[in-house]
Amino acid sequence: MTELLGFAVITLAATLVIGLMPVLRAPRSADRMLAGQLIGTTGVGILLVLAVLLDLPALRNVALVLALLAAVALAAFTRRQKEAEDA
Repeated sequence: MTELLGFAVITLAATLVIGLMPVLRAPRSADRMLAGQLIGTTGVGILLVLAVLLDLPALRNVALVLALLAAVALAAFTRRQKEAEDA
C-alpha cells in the first residue's frame, strides 16, 4: 500500500510540473487561471495522499485551506474579468 501511495504522489507531482507550462505560456489569462486551478487541485491531492502516507492528519487541514483559497481565487478572477469587460 505504501508503494502505491508513493507512486500516486510521484504521478501527481509530475502532473503538477506539466501543469506549470500553460501557466507560463498560455495566451489568455483565462487559460492561465484554469491551469492554476489544475495546480491547486493537484496540490490538494498530493497533500491528502501524503496525509495518509505519513499519518499526519494536519495535512488534511492544509489541503482544505488550499482548496478554499483556490475557490476564492477563481471567484476573484471571474469578478475582475467581468468588471474589465463592462468597462
